[in-house]
Amino acid sequence: MVKDLTIALFALATGFTLSGIIANVYQLVTGRHEKLAETANLALMMFAGPSLLLENAAASLRSRSCTMFGFWLAAAVSAYWSFVLGLFLLNIVVVLQA
Repeated sequence: MVKDLTIALFALATGFTLSGIIANVYQLVTGRHEKLAETANLALMMFAGPSLLLENAAASLRSRSCTMFGFWLAAAVSAYWSFVLGLFLLNIVVVLQA
């Protein structure tokens, strides 16, 4: 049970880290408000989405344009999205090692 929890937490942390790295590199390269083509933007948001979702939810909570429930709902969706992204990345690492 502890091993499963450790793997789940590691997958969550891996997903958040990957999302944050991709989101920050994108913002450094293109500028914060610039958009790519629709297909490229969709592909980017699949990986950078959890970080940007949590960032936007925190900004909305600070500006009081979002309720506490809305913030925690966005945080839960972001955490689950990061968990799935982390599992995907860990699965790729395991397959490449075999």
